[in-house]
Amino acid sequence: MSKLSILLTLCAGLLSSLPLVAREQSSLHAEILQLDKQLFDAFNQRDIETTKRLLDTDVEFYHDTGGLADYQQTIANLNRLFANAGDLTRTLLPESTEVYPIKDFGAIQTGQHRFCHTENAEPDCNVFKFLHIWKKQDERWTVVRVVSYDH
Repeated sequence: MSKLSILLTLCAGLLSSLPLVAREQSSLHAEILQLDKQLFDAFNQRDIETTKRLLDTDVEFYHDTGGLADYQQTIANLNRLFANAGDLTRTLLPESTEVYPIKDFGAIQTGQHRFCHTENAEPDCNVFKFLHIWKKQDERWTVVRVVSYDH
């Protein structure tokens, strides 16, 4: 078999798998968006127990102005925030969200989200960037890395 024939065979194989890859990525994208909704519905409702279930106990939370926090620090920070945040809410900007599979591990989610609260009787909203690394183990998804930036 010539080098050209081998190359054409490889290309044909790759092209024929594109619809499957696209379907798998679309399915993964939808699954991660649903998980994101669960996580931030819990955040918006101040539901620390659901939030804990969706954060891996090995989570590392990197915040450009707040530094690095582990699981215990992240939970403590969320408890303080929930107690003092008033009407703070988070909304995902779905059009900014990208999801990429991580072979034999989980997924990368990047995007932007809007946080709003009332300041001096006026709405105060800002958009920030984030990256989440989701880990799938035994059919259970958790966030193992959070990077929150552009504050």
